[in-house]
Amino acid sequence: MNARVTLIGAPTDIGAGTRGASMGPEALRVAGLGPTLQGQGVDVLDRGNLAGPANPWLPPVDGHRHLAEVVAWNRTVHDAVHAELQTGRLPILLGGDHCLAIGSISAVARHCREAGKRLRVLWLDAHADFNTSALTPSGNLHGMPVACLCGHGPKELVELGGPHAGGRILEPRVIRQIGIRSVDAGEKRFVHEAGLEVFDMRYIDEMGMRQAMELALATIDVNTHLHVSFDVDFLDPEIAPGVGTTVPGGPTYREAQLCMEMIADTGRLASLDVMELNPALDVRNKTALVAVDLIESLFGKSTLMRERR
Repeated sequence: MNARVTLIGAPTDIGAGTRGASMGPEALRVAGLGPTLQGQGVDVLDRGNLAGPANPWLPPVDGHRHLAEVVAWNRTVHDAVHAELQTGRLPILLGGDHCLAIGSISAVARHCREAGKRLRVLWLDAHADFNTSALTPSGNLHGMPVACLCGHGPKELVELGGPHAGGRILEPRVIRQIGIRSVDAGEKRFVHEAGLEVFDMRYIDEMGMRQAMELALATIDVNTHLHVSFDVDFLDPEIAPGVGTTVPGGPTYREAQLCMEMIADTGRLASLDVMELNPALDVRNKTALVAVDLIESLFGKSTLMRERR
């Protein structure tokens, strides 16, 4: 794959309920992400880490923890990701916690508007991340990025990158959620009302990862910008223990590989988040190594030579 990729570290756990995701970018580098992608013929540029406010570790205020700091980090992420897209490179945001997807995906949405591209977002996660200040049991903003992207959240986040048509960065119809298996009670109703397309673990158990991915990738064409937001807790904790919010019953190694390989087959991957890796909770960097292995599959690693559809 002749992609030109830029690695952008965002070392913060500002939106999380457990400390440690701030060390995720370095763990991915230690696991060999850059050289591994170069081995697939990818041109890799590592921009190092972004800087932002420290985690004050304070209780929530009006249903949000660390809102000012989350806004600051996301503005920085937005600018960094947008700058890479403008130069024709494929940004890989190394998290950090999943609240940072507001910054990265708002930048991708802005780029798509400017370039006249259709956007498709694949949200690989154990959680729907569709909480609001009224629904959240914790106030942690890493449980709210999809809601914020869809127009439900603090003004500073909902309008990241400028005011948007319809008052939202994304229409829910562009998002496909895969691997979901933990949704809070109030959030469950909100996901249903918003009309999010969710392939939860029950669907994957009944129909298989192949059908879930075929539907999630349906109608993608040459004018589609495909963004993947990969929360490492998408994976079953047996293979990926190094996350702050483990949920049993996730995709197996082979199911996750199939997911990544089918994304690669489209040839449309144009931006990527790798989020919530927490080395403090990992075992000998096992989770980072699995994540790098799966990212390699996103960029074309396969057992045999295969014709792209």
